[in-house]
Amino acid sequence: MSDSIEISLDGQLGAFRLAVDLTLPMHGISALFGPSGCGKTSILRSVAGLNRIPGRIAVGDQVWQDETEFVPTHKRALGYVLQEASLFSHLSVRQNLTYGEKRARIAERHIRFDDIVSLLGIGHLIDRAPHNLSGGERQRVSIGRALLSQPQLLLMDEPLSALDRIAKDELLPYFEALHANLQIPILLVTHDITEVERLADHLVLLREGRVLASGPLNDVLAAPHSPLAARRDFAAVLPATVLRNDADGISVLDVAGSEFLLLAEGLQPGDAVRIRIAASDVSIARNRHDQSSILNAVSARVVTIEPLGDAEASIRLDIGATAPAPIRARITRRSLEALGLSEGETVIAQIKGVSLAANR
Repeated sequence: MSDSIEISLDGQLGAFRLAVDLTLPMHGISALFGPSGCGKTSILRSVAGLNRIPGRIAVGDQVWQDETEFVPTHKRALGYVLQEASLFSHLSVRQNLTYGEKRARIAERHIRFDDIVSLLGIGHLIDRAPHNLSGGERQRVSIGRALLSQPQLLLMDEPLSALDRIAKDELLPYFEALHANLQIPILLVTHDITEVERLADHLVLLREGRVLASGPLNDVLAAPHSPLAARRDFAAVLPATVLRNDADGISVLDVAGSEFLLLAEGLQPGDAVRIRIAASDVSIARNRHDQSSILNAVSARVVTIEPLGDAEASIRLDIGATAPAPIRARITRRSLEALGLSEGETVIAQIKGVSLAANR
């Protein structure tokens, strides 16, 4: 039995050519990321059977498209969530949800109505009409309807882009709950790097219809000569385990054998989390400074030194003691010269801000 999603496409959509060859995991969230017009939505629509570009698409053991076969959209076991929640205005929330449920055969109904209502926090909305819902509430109902169709794969095309920042922040924990509690793979299209950092397990970078990189999230984020390294908002995302909670409200986390201190609520020892370390929050020192307000100062190996224009450099560091844990520091060329850094040596990475990227 295949445990991967295969997407191999090569063809024209008007003047745009899409040429991609991807193997994605059959679990977690795979994010398609890149600028507008790079092919993200074209790939998603092809997986849904809405575009017909020459190639092969297979989800697990089910071949949806190859040289001899093209399975129509209504026969593909998928759910599709759009930017704007497309609910039936004449139906209540409950009726919208059960509409999705009716699409699936009874024998295939392993995702239960009550579980989805609870997971998405929509029990109090169940008898409302769509026009009485906020944008975030409508999108949660739309996701619930897609899931109750019992999909083998969930497609999401920028599901947060139509929402304001407050609504996005309210909805993101529900996405994390889906990720933690459901086994259905999700293919997420987004142009927002913060959504990638918080939600994605696997990252596909796209440009002009082609794949620049594809792999586990931080492998792509922190890869040598990563196309993302030059971004001002670049950050590494690392898996961590909560070791303990100190009396002053600080949680102590293990990151590949190195201890990190983080101010966060609701964490319990043993919790698996992931942390976000922005390159702009990392400074480099030759020696450890005992008197400092910076809580996190860990031993690090200089892996690569990459120029960023004439004035700055991106330093790729490995802070892992028991396993690789790559991060980056963005520093000025003047600092680089003053420190006299070279690849392969050991330094101290001082990390000003460590934030929680996801609870699980």
